[in-house]
Amino acid sequence: MTRWVAFALVALAVLAVVLTLARATQSASSVGSGEQRSPRTTADPPDHGDELREAAPERHDAGAERHDVDAERHDADAAKNRVDDLNDPDDLQSASDHRRNPRPDADLQSLSTGALLANVAVTHGALGAIVLVAAWAADVPATALGIDAAANVGWPALGVGLGLGVALYAGNELLAANLERVGVEYSEELRGALGPDSIVGWIVLLAVVLPIIAVFEELLFRAALIGALSTGFGVSPWVLAAASSLAFGFGHGIQGPSGMIVTGMLGGVLAAAFVLTGSLLTVIVAHYLINALEFVVHEGFGLEWAD
Repeated sequence: MTRWVAFALVALAVLAVVLTLARATQSASSVGSGEQRSPRTTADPPDHGDELREAAPERHDAGAERHDVDAERHDADAAKNRVDDLNDPDDLQSASDHRRNPRPDADLQSLSTGALLANVAVTHGALGAIVLVAAWAADVPATALGIDAAANVGWPALGVGLGLGVALYAGNELLAANLERVGVEYSEELRGALGPDSIVGWIVLLAVVLPIIAVFEELLFRAALIGALSTGFGVSPWVLAAASSLAFGFGHGIQGPSGMIVTGMLGGVLAAAFVLTGSLLTVIVAHYLINALEFVVHEGFGLEWAD
């Protein structure tokens, strides 16, 4: 007998972990980026000109008391010393380093590309394994997850996935470019951090990391949260598709407001494709192709459609 409640709890727990990790990554990235964009730096010390000018407004006043003038001169010397201290090269470098990295691993740039790729692959792979083991332990039918021989074998499923992937990539680029033109921010930090700088890096990205990402995210957001829950609890798959797509968008918050909008809409189309075809393979292929094209076009060829 299928233990639907147990599987649902595991799937929702994995979703909570994904959203928590996404939020933590977004927060850490914001700290690093915000510090780097700060317009006030130690290299540009506060202007003490007004303080110096105000320190001796009475020097030329014949009626001023001598001890007042001496006190003001002392204040002026102290202010000058503070400016000299702020301009000390060692102090500037130390403060600048602290600002860029307020704590270890505060932003994505603190890790190498290889380390980031390994982290993404291991994290997604481990969470995907949890979902699969839970489905096996709960005796969830393969058909409920969209793993059906009739729907997943042969060129029809593969062909639909390839065509859908290309179409969605083009649509995503068009939507993102137009959102950027009207001022809705899109962050490329994660994509840039994961972008390889060697042939081996590209092989690892395209042949290992992106397939793992596509399989895990489709397994969780489409197969588990739509297919399994719809079959097990009799909920409309379209209601679950809408909820899953919202979660999918929030899970990509590191890409900025535009990225969340675009990804949420992408999740909606993939969810619809899953419901209509009943094929997990179709949406995995489409998902992989979208990600692969995005990396190759932007990080490989350096093209930016919004420009």
